[in-house]
Amino acid sequence: MTRSIPAPAPPRRDRPSRSRRAWLAPTGLILLSLIPVLAGAARLTELTGGAVVTDHNARFLGSPVPVVTHIISATLYSLLGAFQFVPALRRRRGGWHRVAGRVLLPAGLLTALTGLWMSAFYPHPPGDGTLLLVVRLVFGSAMLASLILGIAAIVRRDFIRHGEWMTRAYAIAVAAGTQALLLIPETMIFDQTEQLPRAVTMGTAWMINLAVAEYVIRRRARPARA
Repeated sequence: MTRSIPAPAPPRRDRPSRSRRAWLAPTGLILLSLIPVLAGAARLTELTGGAVVTDHNARFLGSPVPVVTHIISATLYSLLGAFQFVPALRRRRGGWHRVAGRVLLPAGLLTALTGLWMSAFYPHPPGDGTLLLVVRLVFGSAMLASLILGIAAIVRRDFIRHGEWMTRAYAIAVAAGTQALLLIPETMIFDQTEQLPRAVTMGTAWMINLAVAEYVIRRRARPARA
C-alpha cells in the first residue's frame, strides 16, 4: 500500500500584514507632524520674503534666529523621529536606530531649548497670556528633562528606560500637530483674544500625547515582562 504524501502547507500570509501594521504608527506620526511642518515652512517663507509686520509676526521678524532654529530642528526631529517607532528599523544590523539617534538627540535638544527661549523672551502675541506661558515652560522643561534622562539611560546601557524617556520626549514635541487639530473647534467657539480657552486647549493636547506615550510604553513592556 502506498502512503499518500500530505500536501504542503500554504505559505503564511501574516508577515505582510504585520509589516503593514508596523508602519501605521510612523505614518500617522508623520501625517500629524505635517501640520506644524507646513506651518513652519510658511513661517520661514514669511521671514525670508519681506513680510509686513503684524502683531503676530513682529517678535519673529525682530529676532529670527531662535524661531528659524526651532523650525528646522523640530521638523527634523518630528519627521525622522517617526521612523524610530518601526521595529524592523530598530533591529536592523546597519545601526539605523543608533545613527538616527545621533541626529535626533541634538535636534530634540535644540527644539526644547529654543522653544523655552521663545516662550520666556518673545513678547506674548494676542490671545497668549501668563497661564499659557507657564504651560509652555512646564512641557518644554519636561521634554528637555526627558531627553537628558534618555541620554543618561543609554550611557548606562539601560535600553528600556532610554526608549521610555525618548518616547515621552517625542510625544511632547509632536503635540503641535494635536494642538492644531484641537484649536480648530476652539477658535470657532471662543474669541481668539480669550487666554484661558487657548491655554487649556494647548495643555490638553500635550496631556493627550503623553497619555498615548504612556500607553505605548506600557504595551511595549508587556512582552518584556512575559
